[in-house]
Amino acid sequence: MKDFNIKVRCLLEKIKSVIPGIGLMIFLLLMANVTYAAPKSDLWPKWEANNAESTEIINHQVWSKFLTEYLMNEHPSDVNRVRYNDVTKSDKELLANYLAYLQGIRISIFNRKEQKAYWINFYNALTVKVILDHYPVKSIRDIDISSGWFSDGPWDAKLMEVEGGKLSLNDIEHRILRPIWQDNRIHYVVNCASIGCPNLLAEVFTGSNSDQLLNQSAIDYINHNRGVLFIAKDEIIVSSIYDWYGVDFGDSEKALVKHLLKFATQKLKNQLTDFDGDIEYDYDWNLNEP
Repeated sequence: MKDFNIKVRCLLEKIKSVIPGIGLMIFLLLMANVTYAAPKSDLWPKWEANNAESTEIINHQVWSKFLTEYLMNEHPSDVNRVRYNDVTKSDKELLANYLAYLQGIRISIFNRKEQKAYWINFYNALTVKVILDHYPVKSIRDIDISSGWFSDGPWDAKLMEVEGGKLSLNDIEHRILRPIWQDNRIHYVVNCASIGCPNLLAEVFTGSNSDQLLNQSAIDYINHNRGVLFIAKDEIIVSSIYDWYGVDFGDSEKALVKHLLKFATQKLKNQLTDFDGDIEYDYDWNLNEP
């Protein structure tokens, strides 16, 4: 909400010359009732097409090589970092070529497992490219390339085209991944290039390893203080992800705790069992760089 309010204040500066006097006063009164809401899960039926009998495999070796070269996955903070400043011109071109390769794939003829891995890798690789295209930046939210008064970050910009359809990062996450698979673990693997986000993984997703990586990512995030942090016996701070996408986690604090317990290690499980205290939300939007 804090970040959203900052965005609103910037918007007001833009419209001062457009809506003078009483018009601006009315606008301010209307804005007082605006509440931030993350995009809803909204299925685009076109992307449900698949071939359950397909055994074709998508090649993600270029993305794997990039991660091996530039991802710091043993940082003392346990937050994986990307060495954006060190990426060479040739490797930027290879990343762009990989994304072009993904766009040229007729994804509708693959099986669901291969599709899921494809969209996750696509989202994460495209996010890294967006950062590289605008680097240096302090936060992905500083990259305002979407259109509209309330544009905030790059998520609504149509940055790719697959099977004749132009897509944004938000389209991949909220029109394809969330509604088709209805798997809340997806929130632990789509990376928004921020410290507060679940880690960008060193291993690429494939049709055969996705389930294991989804589980491990949920475990790693929930048991890190970005996911759940006890500040008192009866008070915890959890990631804002659980606020923004509460509907995916049961839409209640009781359901959220049940979800957290599913992936909690023994120490956190002991703390969360029978927890009935206050839950606050927080998120660090600083760039995930060294």
